[in-house]
Amino acid sequence: MMIEDHFNGLEKFESDLWKIADNLRANSNLASNEYFMPIMGLIFLRHATNRCYEAKVAIEADKAAGKMPNRLLVEADFTRRRALNLPESARFDVILKAPKDGNLGTALTSAMEAIETAFPPLAGQLPKDYGRFEGSVLEEMMRMFDSVGLRTASGDVFGRIYEYFLAEFSKQGAHDGGEFFTPPSIVQTIVNVIEPDHGIVFDPACGSGGMFVQSSHFIEDEGLDTMKRVTFYGHEKNETTAKLAQINLAVHGLQGTIRAGNEAITYYKDPHELVGKCDFVMANPPFNVDEVDAEKVKGDKRLPFGLPGVNKGKKVSNANYLWMSYFYSYLNETGRAGVVMSSQASSAGRDEATVRQKLVETGAVDVMIDIRGNFFYTRTVPCQLWFFDRAKEKDPVRRDHVLMLDARSIFRKVSRSVCDFSTEQQKNIAAIVWLYRGQQDRFLQLVESYLAQAVDLGAKAQKPLEVYEEVFGKFVDLMGPFAKVKRKDDPLAEPWDELTSAQTTITADIQAFSEEAAAHAKAWPGTGRDNPRLNAARASLHSLANRCRDLTKQIDLAAKLAGRVVDIAVKELAARDARAWNNAEVNKARKVLDETGAAAVEVLRQARYFVKQADWLQERFPDAVLRDVDGLVKRVDRIAIATHDWSLTPGRYVGVAVEEQDEDFDFEEALRAIHIDLKGLNEEAAELAARIDKNFEELGA
Repeated sequence: MMIEDHFNGLEKFESDLWKIADNLRANSNLASNEYFMPIMGLIFLRHATNRCYEAKVAIEADKAAGKMPNRLLVEADFTRRRALNLPESARFDVILKAPKDGNLGTALTSAMEAIETAFPPLAGQLPKDYGRFEGSVLEEMMRMFDSVGLRTASGDVFGRIYEYFLAEFSKQGAHDGGEFFTPPSIVQTIVNVIEPDHGIVFDPACGSGGMFVQSSHFIEDEGLDTMKRVTFYGHEKNETTAKLAQINLAVHGLQGTIRAGNEAITYYKDPHELVGKCDFVMANPPFNVDEVDAEKVKGDKRLPFGLPGVNKGKKVSNANYLWMSYFYSYLNETGRAGVVMSSQASSAGRDEATVRQKLVETGAVDVMIDIRGNFFYTRTVPCQLWFFDRAKEKDPVRRDHVLMLDARSIFRKVSRSVCDFSTEQQKNIAAIVWLYRGQQDRFLQLVESYLAQAVDLGAKAQKPLEVYEEVFGKFVDLMGPFAKVKRKDDPLAEPWDELTSAQTTITADIQAFSEEAAAHAKAWPGTGRDNPRLNAARASLHSLANRCRDLTKQIDLAAKLAGRVVDIAVKELAARDARAWNNAEVNKARKVLDETGAAAVEVLRQARYFVKQADWLQERFPDAVLRDVDGLVKRVDRIAIATHDWSLTPGRYVGVAVEEQDEDFDFEEALRAIHIDLKGLNEEAAELAARIDKNFEELGA
């Protein structure tokens, strides 16, 4: 199972790139929908150049090793290494190094034309309107993409940057109302459930091609070659969006057959003629469309369950169930589908309910997942993921049951308005599906991986903790000569005592933590991997997890105390004028203390985090078998579904979870930290008030 998460250090870089993109807009007097494609083209060109050079290095290595003859290179040599043999004049670095003479836009347009000529699948797909941009702004953007890191960046990094820009443009509604982009965590969840690793993969509403890309990640994570395992087909009515998809595939070294424009309007056309032929269907179609001509579609063989209602204008009242019928019909006898759909559809009434009933009665409806709102960049409403499995129809054990999974309480807050699934949340959702399918071994392997990571991180925490302890000691030694000076009514005495006391406590706790972490690291290789022993190992790690929590709080408190000591020394005791005070060294030491503290806290946080992930799974499924969990999951039979008017809304079946209490929340420590923060704010407020008073006095004078 491939799970793609944020790459370390990329967030700030992506943000910087986006600022340059905005600069391109500001200096070109173009709307975002007009500079959208040219920027995506630059990202493609940088990555295509990287892949070309990587392929050349690999080819030379194979020649040197005798794995291929020493001959002139042909296109196939690059294709099998998932690269394009770019003409030299079309390479990113060559264009950037060439004399500009005010013709950078022309050079980029020529490069895109040369690539389309050399690589037929991209013919007519790349942007070729760079001439209307200021050369200096284009050059600035290109230089951002010419950093040392990006010259050697992997496909995953460029894929991530490409996705980031798609997401940002989607938030702006820069193209097609932003509906061309399905957030990666939604796509990955679909991929993890249907596991598309062979045959024909079809997306009849493919947008920018994210379903294909994530399928490739999944396949390559299994150690397989995507292009040897699957064939991608897509429909996309918007021709510009279809170009995005082709570029997205090319960025990842993939190819697919995507039909665009009028011939790709899935309601009326089936250009690939894939009915009954697909191994996997994946899609995020438009929701609640009510303009489909009923007369044109009523005889379509892709609608085996009939039309889901027709209004007075002879339009299909809601196309949601047209899509459901299409997805079902495109699958072969063992095919699986995973699709995003409006949350209204699973309980819609009247003719839509009739189609839904017929779908359930086939036995193909496999899994339903409720997703909370704010997962999409351009719409805030909740959605659902529907999963079909045609092989289930012939399985007497499985055909009459559907897994109802309410994941609305599972999310990670990305920003005030956007949520997603974390890496581990995606894995945990997949693990529930594994139990539903009787794949206990995969569930236990995931639990084992969490515990192994916790043990490993516990051991790795020793080094950053030792560094932090040493830095803390140096900071105290540096501050000591000034702090220990005897003063009347010394405002520094109490915070200094608290700081040195915190140092003593942290030193002792680091020692205890290190001993326990080392003991777990020693015992782990001999721990049994069956469910009872994994449960026991998890329970034994709770003490280590608690130490991680306590040390994190202590390091945070020490940082606040150190800051308070410095502030009092400088602001109240004029430390900068004292011989015993080296202001530059103190500031440097405080910065290093903060940095080493943050590094230690991050490892501690991760170690505890993975214990909690194992807790999440094993507390809900203690016997490593599927069971009903209130508010989360229930395996529902067809009789129950019929009783509920054939509703497929998970929330109607799983009940309400008992509200969990955070037993780890330490009110005393929280209040103490708040007190320290508040005291500092009060001191700043008093200082500011005094300064204002002084200014008023001077004005009055």
